[in-house]
Amino acid sequence: MSNTPPDRLSINPRSPFFDEAVLERGIGVRFKGIERTNVEEYCISEGWVRLPVGKSLDRHGNAMTLKTSGEVEVWFLDQEK
Repeated sequence: MSNTPPDRLSINPRSPFFDEAVLERGIGVRFKGIERTNVEEYCISEGWVRLPVGKSLDRHGNAMTLKTSGEVEVWFLDQEK
């Protein structure tokens, strides 16, 4: 497995960007200089993250998310930064 995190990753198993092996290693995400632990999906090349909006759920029971643009940094938690 590569030591470079994927460009795009989602925690939703129904997403085509879901990768269980990568998520098991642990991913750290810094968005606009602030380390975030509640990121649902990110894309480094396009510079955005999806963050949950409160406790609201959609009709399928998934958290409602907001796509926010900005600088995204990602690293694996099992290696030194």
